[in-house]
Amino acid sequence: MRKTNIKLILTVIVLSSVLFFTTRCSSDNTNNNATDNAASASTEPFDTLKDIGVGPVTATMTLGAIDNALADSGSKIFTAKCIACHAIEKKIIGPALSGVSKRRAPEWIMNQILNPSEMAEKDPIAKDLLGRYIAQMANQNLTQDEAREVLEFFRRNDNK
Repeated sequence: MRKTNIKLILTVIVLSSVLFFTTRCSSDNTNNNATDNAASASTEPFDTLKDIGVGPVTATMTLGAIDNALADSGSKIFTAKCIACHAIEKKIIGPALSGVSKRRAPEWIMNQILNPSEMAEKDPIAKDLLGRYIAQMANQNLTQDEAREVLEFFRRNDNK
């Protein structure tokens, strides 16, 4: 009974926070474009293209040409699971994702998708993002294959 009450209270707090940030961010037109996010990312005090983050992806990934079938699947996943907090060209609750595959290592992106809580606790880049955006990224419980599809979707968007 007590665990149920605690879960209910936490759910209400999370939903209230999402509503607050959605309302706040949608009415805030400052720093809403991807260029601003990319510019601020370039001043980070770490090598974002070498940092792989914390999580299940530990081996260096070798990416070839963009796989459009994977990117199409990733687009569907992004629309179903990510669009409430992220857009490609503008900040919503989380940062705009235009250019993310140019700013972050593929392993880092995968680990952020798969392991956002631990990333926010232990990874300096994720900690910095949490400080800027205040809302913890939700774990969407994607598989590694699904996270790879989302990564491919980002890569295709960043190479248009």
